[in-house]
Amino acid sequence: APTPKEEPAPAPAAEKPPAPEHPPATEKPTAPADEPAPVPTAEVTPAPEEGSLAPSAEPQAPTPEPKPEKPKAEPPSSPLSLAVEEVSENSFTLTWKAPEQTGQSGLDGYVVEICKDGSTDWTAANKEPFLSTRYTVQDLGSGDKIHVRVKAVSASGASVPATLEQPVLIREILQLPRIRMPRHLRQTYVRRVGDAVNVMIPFQGKPQPEVIWTKGDQPLDTSRINIRNTEKDTILYIREAQRSDSGKYELAVRINGAEDKATLDIRVIEPPSPPQNLKLVDVWGFNVALEWAPPVDNGNSEIKGYMVQKSDKKSGKWFTALERCTRTSCTISDLIIGNTYSFRVFAENACGLSEKAAIASGVAHIEKTKTAYQPEKIPQRDMMEPPKFTQPLTDRTTTRGYSTHLFCCVRGFPQPKIIWMKNQMEIREDPKYIAMIKQGVCSLEIRKPNPFDGGIYTCKAVNPLGEASVDCKLDVK
Repeated sequence: APTPKEEPAPAPAAEKPPAPEHPPATEKPTAPADEPAPVPTAEVTPAPEEGSLAPSAEPQAPTPEPKPEKPKAEPPSSPLSLAVEEVSENSFTLTWKAPEQTGQSGLDGYVVEICKDGSTDWTAANKEPFLSTRYTVQDLGSGDKIHVRVKAVSASGASVPATLEQPVLIREILQLPRIRMPRHLRQTYVRRVGDAVNVMIPFQGKPQPEVIWTKGDQPLDTSRINIRNTEKDTILYIREAQRSDSGKYELAVRINGAEDKATLDIRVIEPPSPPQNLKLVDVWGFNVALEWAPPVDNGNSEIKGYMVQKSDKKSGKWFTALERCTRTSCTISDLIIGNTYSFRVFAENACGLSEKAAIASGVAHIEKTKTAYQPEKIPQRDMMEPPKFTQPLTDRTTTRGYSTHLFCCVRGFPQPKIIWMKNQMEIREDPKYIAMIKQGVCSLEIRKPNPFDGGIYTCKAVNPLGEASVDCKLDVK
């Protein structure tokens, strides 16, 4: 049956030698595998082996052969990501991915080869190439250690094999390895310089998994980092964290080639260095403009902002003028006239403020504004005014024995002197009368009047600029 299939492939050669050659080629996979072993595809055999058999055939055959064969001679590249998916007490299952390059003719399939630990005898687990990227090797002895490799096969030849680094121990995995990364460790784990790092990551798997920690594909520095493993978890401990401890730590939990992986991202931070080149750019009125540059070292954490402080020469104390300023410039306002100010700026990150501040080299003197002419304008306004009644007295009628009040309003500067008169006679100190002036309102109280207290009452206002008076008539009944 194989011979008719191969007739088309060697057709270009128009020779019969390839056909007899083929039957031995199909049996080769079972033989101990040297490099030519996985050549089971028949089309491949004419090229390498024709050379050796050619002399017995016609001499013209070898000369045309190499020319058409050379372009086809690129074999596929190796299969990728070879891994153990599952192990039982008498078998194991492999998975892999297709090679990057399959050649012009495309893949015929894959050949899985196995070899017991301690032996160099590789045997093919499958008789014919197959196209699936998953394969279970059966009928193995419990406790055996088996080395495995997979080759991709095409008409142009076999690839370099993809090989598992470690042999597979044939024993049953009761529970596949799995890392249970705590939620708070799935994001970046932040610690300050000098803090302890103490991380516990649970996992599962039976029998007892192997736990491997690496950082940047290198083993951890055990002089600084302690790892303690139990059946169910692994603990990573650093007594005093340093900036150099930052990075991505890879954790692998393995059982017989089956494994689970996780990454722990640790960032160790410290306060930033102070800002640079703080300059006093401008001073005008009550305002000062400042500028600076970001710090050289951000402390391994993003700068959140800057704190700006001012200090006046008189007190020497520092006061915060701006918190969390997100730019590298600002304007400080509401400064006090006549004071001289110094300024400083701190940088702030998640760890806090920089230990030192950038201090501006210059000082800002807030000068007094020129208001010398204003006092001269005030005397020019003449506030002197002769007395003038803005509200006159009004005639009143009252009842005998009931006290009554007379009211009027006056203005003038300086404040006028008030004189009350009855029938043109000045009222002096008389207990019957109480005279008052408040905010320009003049009042005269007449206590329990009788008919003799009726008459013409006059209020006179006098100051250096003149005088004024108002009258009214009072009747007592």
